[in-house]
This record gives sequence, structure tokens and C-alpha cells, in this order.
Amino acid sequence: MSQDQQPATPPSQERPRQVITTPETSPFITGRRDFFKYRDLGMMEATKGAMHATVTKGTIGIVPTGWHYHELQIQFLYFLKGWVRLEFEDGTMHVFKEGDSCYIPHGLRHNELEGSDDFEVLEILLPGEITTVPCDEP
Repeated sequence: MSQDQQPATPPSQERPRQVITTPETSPFITGRRDFFKYRDLGMMEATKGAMHATVTKGTIGIVPTGWHYHELQIQFLYFLKGWVRLEFEDGTMHVFKEGDSCYIPHGLRHNELEGSDDFEVLEILLPGEITTVPCDEP
């Protein structure tokens, strides 16, 4: 085989392809919470469900969610715009604003209390599917 020839990649070893989304190809849609709109960034398909990435934005501020936790390994939030106030099971309360980030581990109880109308966050989930479980206040 000459240097400029590449061996064929067997189907079982297919290389992942890049994923490109734009506001036109992946617009904001309604989702799990009525007061948010979600923009899927294509990671579920690209990673075969191993990861989910969305941009979430508020439509009317934030309605308190009540205490809950998520069944997943990692929830990572990077705040793009506006602000949101979260309360955590250890009693801490934090107002997150543009440029802040937050890692919420599996099972950590929390409550979204309020937020601005222009709230926007990048959310990364591992694995890609999220289950929200309502729970009692700690």
C-alpha cells in the first residue's frame, strides 16, 4: 500500500462524525418545564445517548420547581445570561449569573427558586437521559 492510500475503516470501528448545530437547524422548543425553552445541541445522537447538551432559556422567569433530584451521573451548568437562585440540600443558597458554573452530582437534592426572564444556561448531562425525581425538603 502506498503512503497516500488509507486502509478502509471497518464498520465496527466507524469514526464519530462532527456535529454542527445552528439556531436555524436546532431552534428552541418546549420541553420538560413549561417556563423554559430548550435548544438541543445534537450530542445525544452524536454520542449514542452518552451525553446531552442543551441551551435552556427562561420564557417567564422561573417558577419554583420544588425539591427534586436527578437520576444521572453528571449535571453541569454554565450560565450564559440572566440569573437564577438555587437552594441545595446542605442549606446553601446561591444566585448564579452570567459566567458562573455549577456541577450537581447524582442524587443531590435542590430547588430552583426564582430567576430572571432572560435566564439562559448551557446544560451538559451524562448520560444523556435525565430523570427528575420530586422529593421532600431536606
